Amino acid sequence: MSRLLEILGREPTDRLVIITCVGLGSSNAANHGVLNALREGLATSAAIQVPCPWSRAAAAEHRGEDVGVSLTFISEHATYRWGPITRAPSLLDGNGGFPSSSMDLGEHADIDEVIRESRAQLERAVLWGFDPTHLSTHLDALCHRPELFDAYLELAVEFNLPISLPDPTIDLGFPAHKLAGDEGLLVPDRVVSPPLGGEARPLVDEAINSLEPGVTEIRVRPAIDTPELRAITTQWPTHVGDAHLVTSDWAFRAALARSGALTIGFRELRQAQRSQRSPRLR
Repeated sequence: MSRLLEILGREPTDRLVIITCVGLGSSNAANHGVLNALREGLATSAAIQVPCPWSRAAAAEHRGEDVGVSLTFISEHATYRWGPITRAPSLLDGNGGFPSSSMDLGEHADIDEVIRESRAQLERAVLWGFDPTHLSTHLDALCHRPELFDAYLELAVEFNLPISLPDPTIDLGFPAHKLAGDEGLLVPDRVVSPPLGGEARPLVDEAINSLEPGVTEIRVRPAIDTPELRAITTQWPTHVGDAHLVTSDWAFRAALARSGALTIGFRELRQAQRSQRSPRLR
């Protein structure tokens, strides 16, 4: 039996799905896509990227939805940039924002600056009125080096929040899921996440058709089709496709229903985690 199912008080055969929208705050188009998916579609969770240009607008539209904080340390677009909200020289790449890849981040990041920036992003989200349900990290940037991962865990433990990690089948070079579990942090059993610029639909269809007992997180990057989105990225069709998938694709809705899966958000994981002893005391 999935240990997470047991902690959540579920049956051993239950198949639970968290449908997470990433990219909230990254653009006006993404804000509309994510909020539509949460309010009218199948999405059950999202994550705000505080340093991004449209994050404050997303906060102004927040109505208490299940939203976590996506700790952001990568600015992946060549001409559309965002950077740290604290003074953090080691987190800048010389092009007006964060590094464009996890490799660049890992080679130059000062850990103290990472910790300070992470805490500032989370605290600003709280100041804006969010009640964070979990922590994630944009493009899994803090999950590719042990020293960065330690900073990620430190903040999750301090605020007693569940976290999102890459799927356990991905070899990170260190036992991320075990380290999180040792701290008493709850993490989905499996993660379905399309590569940057990749279409979610094929991966999601396969995942829904082969769901196993436990908690599966499905990540999508919804955005509506606007001139802004097309100017930001040539991969805009994948974002628009994700928005259609989780908001108005009745075939996907029917497939999810046939699978017998139950949808939940990260708020349920947070509640279960906080009902246990403090992670540091486990």
